[in-house]
Amino acid sequence: MTAGSISFMTLMQTKLSAYMALLKIRLSLLVAFSCAFGFTLALPQTDWYRLLLVFAGAFLLSGASIAINQILEKDYDKLMQRTRNRPIPSGKLTEEEAWVFAGIVMTVSLVLLVAGSNFLTVALSVLSMVLYSFVYTPLKRVGPIAVFVGAIPGALPPLLGWAAARGEITYEAWIIFGIQFIWQFPHFWAIAWVADEDYRKAGFKLLPCGGRKDLNTAIQIMIYTLFLLPLGLLPAKFGLTGIDSAIVATVCGVLFLAQTFSLMKDGSRKSALRIMFGSFLYLPVVQIAFLLDKVQ
Repeated sequence: MTAGSISFMTLMQTKLSAYMALLKIRLSLLVAFSCAFGFTLALPQTDWYRLLLVFAGAFLLSGASIAINQILEKDYDKLMQRTRNRPIPSGKLTEEEAWVFAGIVMTVSLVLLVAGSNFLTVALSVLSMVLYSFVYTPLKRVGPIAVFVGAIPGALPPLLGWAAARGEITYEAWIIFGIQFIWQFPHFWAIAWVADEDYRKAGFKLLPCGGRKDLNTAIQIMIYTLFLLPLGLLPAKFGLTGIDSAIVATVCGVLFLAQTFSLMKDGSRKSALRIMFGSFLYLPVVQIAFLLDKVQ
């Protein structure tokens, strides 16, 4: 093998790795899982072929949205320690390469969603991408209203999955949307607390109560986490799931809530980190419990 071919292969590996990083694989998988959760919960028996199409479509749509977000924020990413090594600010990909890649991924995702779902799901998917990439992204430098706006596309995946399965949005879809919508606030604010110094370098203003890491912000995080307790009982109340998952949701909600009291007490980065990691665990654990306990 010549030095030229080795160099070419190394370049291709670097590019491939950069394109994968642009998709944020783990985050996109979480989005796709939430969509698959809504789809599976909506049907008495799983349609595996359509589920695979919806899962893949949701994964790629999330990846395209995240890629566009990174393109639009490339100049700000250069300013932050946690993002300066992303594909575009690090120079591994050009802006033009990223736009082409995002366009291809978005097109494939919509084709998959058309094949596996319906017009309602596709329309809501496009709305989700527009809200995340072109509304939430610029609002991050305006104020904490960005968290509210970002929570909408962030909570849409389970509703999209339900709509893909049923072809309509019912009250059950709004319940699972509501749980994920409220979950976004402690999740986002814990991340914003931990990354506050970096965010300030880029001019991002995501924390509530004047953007300060103080007791008022910690109380806001606690209040939204508290709302998850009654919301977690609604699927059982309306016959979507059973009592077992209600118990799991309550236990997870209490443990999640308990972490917020530490933040209210000491206001430390360590306490905010616990909330952040607790939020990562809460959602998939509760959603899996709902799936295992669904009543049809």
